[in-house]
Amino acid sequence: MINLSLIIGYVPQAFKLAVVKPLLKKPSLDPAVLANYRPISNLPFISKILERVVVKQLTDHLQRNGLFEEFQSGFRAQHSTETALVKVTNDLLMASDSGLISVLVLLDLSAAFDTVDHNILLERLEHAVGITSTALQWFVSYLSNRLQFVHVNGESSSHTEVNYGVPQGSVLGPILFTLYMLPLGSIIRRHSIHFHCYADDTQLYLSMKPDNTHQLVKLQECLKDIKTWMAANFLLLNSDKTEVIVLGPENLRNMVSNQILTLDGITLASSNAVRNLGVIFDQDMSFNAHIKQICKTAFFHLRNISKIRNILSQSDAEKLVH
Repeated sequence: MINLSLIIGYVPQAFKLAVVKPLLKKPSLDPAVLANYRPISNLPFISKILERVVVKQLTDHLQRNGLFEEFQSGFRAQHSTETALVKVTNDLLMASDSGLISVLVLLDLSAAFDTVDHNILLERLEHAVGITSTALQWFVSYLSNRLQFVHVNGESSSHTEVNYGVPQGSVLGPILFTLYMLPLGSIIRRHSIHFHCYADDTQLYLSMKPDNTHQLVKLQECLKDIKTWMAANFLLLNSDKTEVIVLGPENLRNMVSNQILTLDGITLASSNAVRNLGVIFDQDMSFNAHIKQICKTAFFHLRNISKIRNILSQSDAEKLVH
């Protein structure tokens, strides 16, 4: 069945029907408010096997031809949030050691996976990735006529067509999204700005001497071009959640902080720390704020375990503590 799908470039309709099961984001939230739910999309098991086969062939093609974005760590073998953070942290610490200050911008996109335009994605696959003929036809079939329905408390809604976005809950979705974002790297490079991506999280950073703040114009222009490209590709940059922080030795930071109040409408982080891929970055790059948060979370769980310790066996208590 899988070989036949690949040979004729067709994905069976039954493989493209998703059941959406809403899940409350936090137990404390009001279940009567729809915005408090996360839509969990489930696809047929067999369709995921087919996608896994395609992902293997697609990644082999991308690696063989050097088509991956060098600084995209999302959904790639030997890449992770950890490798992305190590690279960026190393660059920022090296700059600080050289007496430079760095401006780090963390871009936030709104529902990026859901607004992908299928025509633009297919064009990208053909012209940037070199997928043609039957292989391209397979992707056309894969993205077209996708349906979903909601299932709650034993009741199902009517089927509706999914015309945008990469299929949620799919194996192929994440890698298709990174290919959709491919042109972003060349836009940022044009402005000589350092960057690193993890899926839809993009970090821009620029290091400079404190008396050389006119370089910030490069960052401003880069942000403008990113916004323009995103608008043309139906992606929305969320300025409210996008953060900017100045990093480096304190005496050098103070010389420029008052000059960087906003960057293209993005206000400088009022606090002295930002969360980057789950890690808290402080202005001194000491990681004190991150360590405090980890300890706080650990003690919270240990206190909870202590409350039920008398009903646990020794081995169960050990498992929980570890």
